Amino acid sequence: MTMTSRVLGLVRDMVIARYFGAGAGADAFFVAFKIPNFLRRLFAEGAFSQAFVPVLSSYRENQPATEVKRLVDAVAGSLGLVLLGVTLVAMLGAPVLTAVFAPGFLGDDIKFALASDMLRITFPYLLLISLTAFAGGILNSYDRFAVPAFTPVLLNLAMIAAAVWLAPLMNEPIMALAWGVLIAGALQLFFQLPFLMRLGLMPRPRVDYRHEGVSRILKLMVPALFGVSVSQINLLLDTVLASFLQTGSVSWLYYSDRLAELPLGVFGIAIATVILPSLSRKHTADSADQFSATLDWAVRAVLIIGVPSALALGLLAEPLIATLFHYGEVTDYDVAMSAQSLRAYSSGLLAFMVIKVLAPGFFARQDIRTPVKIGIIAMVANMVLNLILIFPLAHAGLALATSLSAWLNAFLLWRGLKAIGAWRSQPGWGKFGLQLALANGALVAVILWLNAPVNQWLAAGGFQRSQDMAIMVIAGTLAYFVTLALAGVRIKHFRHR
Repeated sequence: MTMTSRVLGLVRDMVIARYFGAGAGADAFFVAFKIPNFLRRLFAEGAFSQAFVPVLSSYRENQPATEVKRLVDAVAGSLGLVLLGVTLVAMLGAPVLTAVFAPGFLGDDIKFALASDMLRITFPYLLLISLTAFAGGILNSYDRFAVPAFTPVLLNLAMIAAAVWLAPLMNEPIMALAWGVLIAGALQLFFQLPFLMRLGLMPRPRVDYRHEGVSRILKLMVPALFGVSVSQINLLLDTVLASFLQTGSVSWLYYSDRLAELPLGVFGIAIATVILPSLSRKHTADSADQFSATLDWAVRAVLIIGVPSALALGLLAEPLIATLFHYGEVTDYDVAMSAQSLRAYSSGLLAFMVIKVLAPGFFARQDIRTPVKIGIIAMVANMVLNLILIFPLAHAGLALATSLSAWLNAFLLWRGLKAIGAWRSQPGWGKFGLQLALANGALVAVILWLNAPVNQWLAAGGFQRSQDMAIMVIAGTLAYFVTLALAGVRIKHFRHR
């Protein structure tokens, strides 16, 4: 389901690129969409989910069903009231938010006004998608993973429909995308409600901040805002600084980030979503060995996909950008610029994925302070690196700074888990590393053999580019997994129970 959602998200971005390119309108929309999207990842899918799921899992293990339902009702009412207030304030103060998140737009009256107008439409998405994440957290806690993973498909479909059919009907076509985001938020929330009814956990919102479970969630959420979402804060800082660079910089970073997000979302976030409820239950049951084995399994599973993904994105930056986005309003120069930032993001892809599976090791133990300290260190490092690298490398320097700070974050998380004994190496890492090296060597050899010069990719038609890329992807994937199999890696090795 996650794969379906992410692939369709890539199609959505191809449609946006074809119709709107990387001009001023696209830059304005990406800022208007990124602000509520950033807050969604920071609060809803970040701090809230990481705090809510362990508490709900604890209630499920130790409390009767009536108490679980009371917790769900109290969280729904308390969360909903706060989100409603934040949404109303943000809509009224949209120009202020735009100035804060994209100060470089202040010198362009048209771009600034467009971003502010679209933000008023897109910001209610935060309210709707946060309640969707709340519903998804309940479903995940009861091992119903498919429905929350499929839900983002509705966002992609709504935005594609808005770009293709609604945009031609509007005086300012780019505004259609903002309305598409708002419609998608409502669709995603209502889609999950019938599945909550089946569990008997359809919320009846009740504002109760004194509820013991709500208090625990709030205490865990405050520090988790930093611990779980450092990479999102870093990406937002990239947007703020990119708004000062030449027109197109925000869009180039967006398109390259979306490609890097594909393997991260398909595998890294999917594994993290699945292991958090499992780790929470194991910690509650005091199963330290199983807790450690689950983390070790998750890291190995991420390496199987993360390493070849990072190599492929780095080696095929221009061909991938050209194949997916080089249509309509997107120029050769946009492809070259996006490829620069994609290479920079690819260097940190593995770190992004490892962070996603190591952080739940702390959250499941309801230890938020350690990731907070690590997150602050990584965020400061990113700020410093941004200021150092933006001058020689422009927008690509911002992406590289994000990747380098992610590596620091991942290393410190790993060291912290190891220090408290929550993660202990399982047998076989040396052999696994050699198998991984052989398979990735085969992948790189196939890519270098089949890849054509960049100018040929740019000159080719869309069908030819797609055909050549499909051949390379299939050949590289076969080379990688066949070599893994010959080296002794089997699917049964990753059937963690």
